[in-house]
Amino acid sequence: MEVLQKEAKDNPSASANLLSKIFFCWLNPLFRIGYKRKLEEDDMYKVLPEDSSERLGEELQWYWNREVQQAAKELRKPKLSKVLVQCYWRSYSLIGIYIFIEEVIKVIQPVLLGKIIEYFESYDPTNTAAVYEAYSYAAGISLSTIGLAVLHHLYFYHVQREGMKIRVAMCHMIYRKALCLNSRALAKTTTGQIVNLLSNDVNKFDEVTLYLHFLWIGPLQAATVILLLMYAIGPSCLAGMAVFFILMPIQTMFGRFFSTLRAETAALTDDRIRTMNEVISGIRVIKMYGWEKPFAALVDEVRRMEISKIMKSSYLRGLNMASFFVASKIIIFVTVCVYVLTGNQLSASRVFMAVSLYGAVRLTITLFFPFAIEKVSESLISIRRIKTFLLLDEVAPLHQGLPVAEKKDCMVKIQDLICYWDKMLEAPTLQNVSFTVRPEQLLAVIGSVGAGKVRSVLWSQSSLLSAILGELSQESGVIKVKGELTYTSQQPWILPGTIRSNILFGKALNPQKYDRVLRACALKKDMDLLLGGDLAMVGDRGANLSGGQKARVSLARAVYQDADIYLLDDPLSAVDAEVGRHLFEECICGLLRKKPRILVTHQLQYLKAADQIVVLKEGQMVARGTYSELQGSGIDFTSLLKEEEGQEEERHGTTPVSVSRFPHTLSDNSMSSMSSLSSSRYSLIEGAEPLAVVVQPTEEESRSEGNVGLRMYVKYFRAGANFLVLLVLILLNALAHITFVLQDWWLACWASEQKHINVTEHLNGSFPRQLDLDLYLGVYAGLTATSVVFGFLRSLLFFNVLVSSAQTLHNSMFNAILRTPVHFFDINPIGRILNRFSKDIGYLDSLLPWTFVDFIQVFLQVIGVIAVAAIIIPWILIPVVPLLAVFLFLRCYFLQTSRDIKRLESTTRSPVFSHLSSSLQGLSTIRAFKVQQRFQQLFDEYQDLHSEAWFLFLTTSRWFAVRLDGICSVFVSITAFGCLYLRDGLEPGAVGLALSYAVTLTGMFQWGVRQSAEIENMMTSVERVVEYAELESEAPWETDRRPPHDWPKTGSITFDRVNFSYSASEPLVLKNLTVVFTSREKVGIVGRTGAGKSSLISALFRLAEPEGRIRIDGFLTSEIGLHTLRQRMSIIPQDPVLFTGTVRKNLDPFRQHTDEDLWNALQEVQMKAVVEDLPNKLETLLTESGSNFSVGQRQLVCLARAILRKNRILIIDEATANVDPRTDSLIQQTIRDKFQECTVLTIAHRLNTIIDCDRILVLAAGRIQEYDQPYVLLQNQDGLFYQMVQQTGRAEAASLLHTAKQVYMNKKRVTDVDCAKDIRVIFETSL
Repeated sequence: MEVLQKEAKDNPSASANLLSKIFFCWLNPLFRIGYKRKLEEDDMYKVLPEDSSERLGEELQWYWNREVQQAAKELRKPKLSKVLVQCYWRSYSLIGIYIFIEEVIKVIQPVLLGKIIEYFESYDPTNTAAVYEAYSYAAGISLSTIGLAVLHHLYFYHVQREGMKIRVAMCHMIYRKALCLNSRALAKTTTGQIVNLLSNDVNKFDEVTLYLHFLWIGPLQAATVILLLMYAIGPSCLAGMAVFFILMPIQTMFGRFFSTLRAETAALTDDRIRTMNEVISGIRVIKMYGWEKPFAALVDEVRRMEISKIMKSSYLRGLNMASFFVASKIIIFVTVCVYVLTGNQLSASRVFMAVSLYGAVRLTITLFFPFAIEKVSESLISIRRIKTFLLLDEVAPLHQGLPVAEKKDCMVKIQDLICYWDKMLEAPTLQNVSFTVRPEQLLAVIGSVGAGKVRSVLWSQSSLLSAILGELSQESGVIKVKGELTYTSQQPWILPGTIRSNILFGKALNPQKYDRVLRACALKKDMDLLLGGDLAMVGDRGANLSGGQKARVSLARAVYQDADIYLLDDPLSAVDAEVGRHLFEECICGLLRKKPRILVTHQLQYLKAADQIVVLKEGQMVARGTYSELQGSGIDFTSLLKEEEGQEEERHGTTPVSVSRFPHTLSDNSMSSMSSLSSSRYSLIEGAEPLAVVVQPTEEESRSEGNVGLRMYVKYFRAGANFLVLLVLILLNALAHITFVLQDWWLACWASEQKHINVTEHLNGSFPRQLDLDLYLGVYAGLTATSVVFGFLRSLLFFNVLVSSAQTLHNSMFNAILRTPVHFFDINPIGRILNRFSKDIGYLDSLLPWTFVDFIQVFLQVIGVIAVAAIIIPWILIPVVPLLAVFLFLRCYFLQTSRDIKRLESTTRSPVFSHLSSSLQGLSTIRAFKVQQRFQQLFDEYQDLHSEAWFLFLTTSRWFAVRLDGICSVFVSITAFGCLYLRDGLEPGAVGLALSYAVTLTGMFQWGVRQSAEIENMMTSVERVVEYAELESEAPWETDRRPPHDWPKTGSITFDRVNFSYSASEPLVLKNLTVVFTSREKVGIVGRTGAGKSSLISALFRLAEPEGRIRIDGFLTSEIGLHTLRQRMSIIPQDPVLFTGTVRKNLDPFRQHTDEDLWNALQEVQMKAVVEDLPNKLETLLTESGSNFSVGQRQLVCLARAILRKNRILIIDEATANVDPRTDSLIQQTIRDKFQECTVLTIAHRLNTIIDCDRILVLAAGRIQEYDQPYVLLQNQDGLFYQMVQQTGRAEAASLLHTAKQVYMNKKRVTDVDCAKDIRVIFETSL
């Protein structure tokens, strides 16, 4: 909620002078800073006032509102495109002047070029007037080049800024709309869709403004050029133009093809990322089961299909690029052929004037014009989508709480209310609800829970609050609210920011009141435990708070608002009984006792305190009154909340002893309700260890600074092909460009030869010599054909190599990820790993190959230009060297700053999106607290921050481009004047070639350099992928030492002086552990959080390599392959993990079992009926991570997996932490029956699950504290186990002791005394 306090520097472009504005000199200070150090956000310039989000948004909003009103009058639909035109046509059409002048100059330049060559054709050393005239033409060419450079960049800068303005204004409107959507509208759209509007659709405006002007410039320019060509070479030019117009539709067809392929690829990519996400989230389970291979096969399959599509689209791209590259050659070839064959004689001035004219229109016609059409159609689609969104229904302005003179007047009154969420459903959501709440009254709303009706119930109770808030429109009835409302939602909503800002929510800090609120909401203790107290940063959606803490922060926020009326939507369900009672007494009936309160709850124990109770059943009010009245009227509360109550009692009856989620992952902490339960309990009970210690810091992501070494490029290319193929590729590239230049060279020779013949004919006069047309035309045709063939071949091969390299790198990265130790996944968040698989691999697949090919083409062309000029006038190399030095310095100087700006641009973009998505999650809260205005303001500030970075991104790239084009125009001027200065002995054809080549340099050179910078940026993706491909891997999956196939037969496990830590750099979590688990023994393992219970299992499964010896049936585990070891032990993990795929695949990925086995296993865990009800039985596809099963059912599937494996060792990592009691007892029973012959180790959180074990192992801080039969341990009153049992409360402790005693007595009768003695001895020596 913090407003971005940041003193930005004033924007120097506002006060810059004309020259500084043309050449962007006002950016120099920024570059100087950027060259010295990394740029930070404070170095950015303030947004210009005319670019600020609020101003732009309000302006467009005004036009849009006017259009909506007009449309309503004229009974038509409002048009968003019309609004955009009305708002921006003036400023945008003015920019057209720049491009118009630029295109005029482009057409005049070739004419001047023709004039210079003409001077050489009729060269007469004595004629001084002609020399001066020629010099004036040369000056004209240099001036026009400089003019082009300046105008081009001014045009692009202005249209890009215009595009930015439209985008920013649109975003402002979209966000503003999102804040007022009503429930019906929200049902029609999703958060993803709105974020998509904001991230993809509005970006079309950035692109469309670039090319829009070419829609009229293109045809105009084409017409002018045709006229000039008619004047130069007569009607044969039409043949060349015809080729142009044939090529255009072919290219658009390619584009169509390409976009369909893209769509198919995108679907496959999504598929692959989803699978990857599951693999990485479930990696611990996959490793423990030894299931890496089937998952690798799964990902490979999807990736193979994806790559084949990518390969196709890359070939298309290659053809498209090559055809663009070759088009000019074919056009000139056709023109020249027709010209010569119609009996004309070639002359240098005409040919090269034609070549230059074609060059001038080539970009406009083949690239910009089709682009303009494509982008306009795209942006029209986007405009349509945004318009649909802007026309969605809005919330009716809240029946603003009537102003209250005194606090005691505030109230809520409801009469005969009927509401619908959705008109389609016949039953109304709420009907005949009536009640009144006055100050100091607490109204409790409860719902009856039918089997499986939970969803509808939550709906009807929360709907009641929604109706009062005005979120749910009423069909009939009265809602009267006097006073200000505030509300806490059922899913607590936390804003990214500090905890304090979440509670204050924009109100001023009043320390006494704040402290009171914290105490009432049981947050005091939590604040002391968190690093930084209430100023601790909370991530997106409160990621680093437990569920209970989130609920309490959300409640505290409402309490701090100090409103008149409180609507509380089940705030007590996320916390456990202890904290719940505290909240109820201290907060709801304490701090808030003076105010009217409506509390939706499921917990019956609080109803006695309510002044009034409303009972809803399927949206109807079935009863209303006080607790005693309702009891008297014979409503049976117990039956109402039967199900719930049973679970509540079970849940709260036994105090969980400790919370061991794997003690080193953050994400797990917030996952189980169990951990949130106990974390909130621990915040009240002194002496328990805080949960905060467990959280392990995720390490910073390495970001490579500076350049990418040559080694990386070699690796990248070697991944795609062997040396031989690369050699062929280099040769093809060289050949393509040599034939490319030779073709023009041949034209020059031909023209010069023709001139000589004409001259000699003129002198001899008697017998005319004919030029050998066949020879010249034949060679010319041959050169053209080879340049076309090589051009295409080279493009296709290039793409092939780079795409296969992406494939290879992906595979090696994926394999490395599967083989790396689990520790890697604990310190790297899922998002970071997935990012490599989505974004970085995405670059390698499509963008990088294309950019690379483009760059190589341009680079070779530039070399060609310089080479041709140097051969004709060798002196030109002298000025080229200093120009090159200037260029290299500029590039290095620019890249330092541009990299930082690009980074700033992407980091400032994400707050815009995260602000949007968190606002959408908390919509009802934002509206209830009436802070829409402030959120809108905050959004504008985030937008402005992004605009600052975007503005710099635009201007710095133009700064660089202007300077590069400056270097080019110097080169052109030198060539032009050099030709005239050294005019003796120069052929007109040679001059034409050198000059027409030099002129093409201007746009091309700076494009090539910018592409090279792009490549360098994208090569960091290659670097990141290679970094993951070279991760250290764990021990081999299979080794030569193979135990017999029925190992382990007895299932005895020995730990001998075992030390264990998750990585070399971390402290030991198990210290010098020596313990024996004999065959068929059932052992419970207990200890507080972080005592090393889960680590014991990790050591057994070798998730990291332990020191010391662990033997299973006498085999050293460290000598066996990991798969052999892990597949011979069964584990029921803490979080039941299912994967997308069929039910069969989830039970038996290797297909080792028959259908009969699978059904039997399902029958054992009582899941047979459930699976038989599924549409395709065992072949039913589970949705993402098995979300079509409940948690309990997922746990049962995991149990079925263990039964199927028939292993002698079973490990249960407290599987019952989040399962209802029925499933819990079912699991316990199955384990007792099915695994009688097995060694079973159970990590327990609830003592009642392990009190009947043979032995109990008590761990503390990684060492063994006690190890004996439960009853024996309970005799020692100083022991840790005794203390734990006492902590569960008196009743529970007594029942535990009773069970332990019974088990002990039963055993005593049966026990074989010797066995016990032996073990006692072992244990004593180990201590």
